[in-house]
Amino acid sequence: MKTIGLLGGMSWQSSLDYYRAINEGVLHQLGGLHSGKVILYSLDFAAIAKLQHEGDWQGTADILIKAALNIQAAGADFLLICTNTMHKLAPEIEAVIDIPLLHIADTTAEILVDKGIKTVGLLGTGFTMEQDFYKGRLTEQFGLQVIVPPKPDRDFIHKVIYQELCLGNIKADSKSEYLRIIDRLHAQGAQAVILGCTEIGMLVKQADTDIELFDTTAIHAQQAVKYAIMD
Repeated sequence: MKTIGLLGGMSWQSSLDYYRAINEGVLHQLGGLHSGKVILYSLDFAAIAKLQHEGDWQGTADILIKAALNIQAAGADFLLICTNTMHKLAPEIEAVIDIPLLHIADTTAEILVDKGIKTVGLLGTGFTMEQDFYKGRLTEQFGLQVIVPPKPDRDFIHKVIYQELCLGNIKADSKSEYLRIIDRLHAQGAQAVILGCTEIGMLVKQADTDIELFDTTAIHAQQAVKYAIMD
């Protein structure tokens, strides 16, 4: 079994879900007392979030690159960045490590393509919904048409992620608003919706809506398990 490197703590709430999902996935595949071989480097998210909102992406890159190199040095066979937003820095990280990076957008897009989905809604942080590093990759590499909510809804989604979900606060009113936004994306032509922030799956579940949801945390973890146990 390969050793999975997790670059986490962004936030630690979703890193818990990664660790749980990976170990449950390995147990499901191999049975017995099997669990995942995992190296987790958990960052202080306060420092990262401050730099994000100041637009200091080089500062965040410096922190994540150092962490990724430490994960590699500790013996990981491949790396997951346990956050959608910080995949903005995936090229910079890939440039300095010698182990593969399992990209969260790619693992999600491959499943969408396999299911024949061509138009998808995207929820995430403001950075993920508004910048091109994520949407552009889905479109240019996988041919997907990506729809994002209007600005007031994007602002609300972003606020809930940073002020509620990253703190582990799950609020019924926020859930209702997220479901309203998902319904609106579907009405605009989205065949499915990507939960493109690793915390959103804490708030919204597939059981809450008939619209197909793709939880990037769960998908990323599942693909990590497959990669770890494949020959």
